[in-house]
Amino acid sequence: MAFVAINVLTVPPERRDVLEQRFATRAGEVDKTPGFQAFELLRPADGDDRYFVYTRWDSREAFTAWTESQAFDQGHAQRPAGGPAASGAQLWTFEVAEHSERPGDRA
Repeated sequence: MAFVAINVLTVPPERRDVLEQRFATRAGEVDKTPGFQAFELLRPADGDDRYFVYTRWDSREAFTAWTESQAFDQGHAQRPAGGPAASGAQLWTFEVAEHSERPGDRA
């Protein structure tokens, strides 16, 4: 059963560009992690100040292995110039109970 982890980040309007640029230039180590399926940075569309960092995994165990890895520690230890772009991070986790995709969309 697939597993989803969503980091909820509070981002003030003046820091949105900074956050999005940092994700656009991220190292991408998670993409190489066994069990990783997908990543999306979700921008608020209706005046909210929360971004969602969505990742999907083969299992909770795969996600946990990522969070306990050296690559995770290195990627999250950065102290970028200009300070943090977000605050109040929360982690939401879910098991995928049902999933549907348009035929041909997934390789």
